[in-house]
Amino acid sequence: MKSKVNNIKSSTLKRRAGVLMHISSLPNLTFQTGDLGPEARRFIDSLQSMGVQVWQTLPINMTHADGSPYQCLSAHAGNPDFISMDDLCTQGLLTPNEVKASNVKKELIAKAFDVYLIQDPMHLDLSAFCAEHANWLEDFCLFLALRNQFHAAGWHDWPSEFKNHDAKTLRQAKIDLAYEVSLIQFTQYLFFTQWAALKTYAKNAKVELFGDIPIFVSYDSADVWAQPDLFKLDADKNMTVVAGVPPDYFSATGQRWGNPHYNWAEMAKDGFQWWVQRMQTQNQLFDIVRIDHFRGLEAAWEIPASEDTAMQGSWELAPGEALLRAIKTALPNIQLVAEDLGIITAEVDALRNAFHLPGMKILQFAFGGDDTNPYLPHNIDENCVAYAGTHDNDTSLGWYLQLDEHTKNHLHQVLKEILHIEKINMPFDLTDLTMQSNAQLAIVQMQDVLGLDGTHRMNVPGTIERNWCWRMEWAQLSPALAKQFCMSIKQAGRLSRV
Repeated sequence: MKSKVNNIKSSTLKRRAGVLMHISSLPNLTFQTGDLGPEARRFIDSLQSMGVQVWQTLPINMTHADGSPYQCLSAHAGNPDFISMDDLCTQGLLTPNEVKASNVKKELIAKAFDVYLIQDPMHLDLSAFCAEHANWLEDFCLFLALRNQFHAAGWHDWPSEFKNHDAKTLRQAKIDLAYEVSLIQFTQYLFFTQWAALKTYAKNAKVELFGDIPIFVSYDSADVWAQPDLFKLDADKNMTVVAGVPPDYFSATGQRWGNPHYNWAEMAKDGFQWWVQRMQTQNQLFDIVRIDHFRGLEAAWEIPASEDTAMQGSWELAPGEALLRAIKTALPNIQLVAEDLGIITAEVDALRNAFHLPGMKILQFAFGGDDTNPYLPHNIDENCVAYAGTHDNDTSLGWYLQLDEHTKNHLHQVLKEILHIEKINMPFDLTDLTMQSNAQLAIVQMQDVLGLDGTHRMNVPGTIERNWCWRMEWAQLSPALAKQFCMSIKQAGRLSRV
């Protein structure tokens, strides 16, 4: 397979260190989730002081009630929970007393909107933002306003005239819900404005922002409601097949994600503009973007919608080469990373290599087998991102404490051979091993920097409870731990050159 695109050498191809932590995990004493305000800037300062040059987050889109960043209401819209009320106070859109009186961000943002309209009656910046993002923002704002009106019911359960886009009905809805639509526009304007400010702050600190997109979108999303023809739905807009993966390391029955599959033939008619526009948004927000479940761009596991598990299904081909060529043609400087974990075939590797995309290597998968294991440090090449573990893995200490003796002994042997140590000190030894790998970019979870056990795990794949809720506390990052991580980075030749 040969790509006709002249690829720009990826910025990941510098020997650097990164930290994986979601925005929601930032400390926040007032609200239930971290945000883009002072604590995010403090976190960037701490990364810079430790020599870290890359901050990787999970997807930052607006989630459903379960909080999963991989099942969102839009492929574009930012999560309003991440909007900083402190920064709105600094702008004069809110007062500290108003923030103390309410912990409901939607109410506070509505107050800020009223002040904004007085401060800027022409609201030129907001109008410019709406014009710039019109290709997705108009549909999303009406979708979310209707969803709120219907008490958070999924669009498939709305009255048929709303579900099926009756033109007259939607024209009237835009009139009836004009204020709600405007408030949602303003909310997205705040998110994108605050994100742009944070990205500038990170750039000045020589820290790149590394984003993540789910390959699929949620069925209950503005994307599927607005353009159902782009997805595999029946005449009544029910899903005929759903996405997932067959039985694997994480689950004996596979993972039934429940997302709709793409109607690739329909998407190809306009040169994959839906995908190109999606990636344009991500390229604006991030310096590097990871495509989650990259293998689905070559072939995806399609499960009949009637099946309760992912055990029954089939691999269906996807037009990955044509899609990536369209993205790289429109965005020649976009820096992509392929999440190539799981069942990877020669065809998937060929697709990734054709576009020179770095893959991923997880050291927690390296031990207990033979020397051919691709995740062992000596088998890791430069054009990849090495991780001790990702958000789907246990923390490195939690993982280590559950290892069987054979796997643990193999790990100890490799640690002693490469790090030349006698006394094992987990999880920090696995961090050192990750940093010492040949991968140009090496990333560890923040929980590993802090030495935390499995009770601080971010996500357990295949489960729906108690995920996505880990929060960092500044007291956990002692000067000694910060110095230790900085030394690990320095000894591996990854210290930032600011």
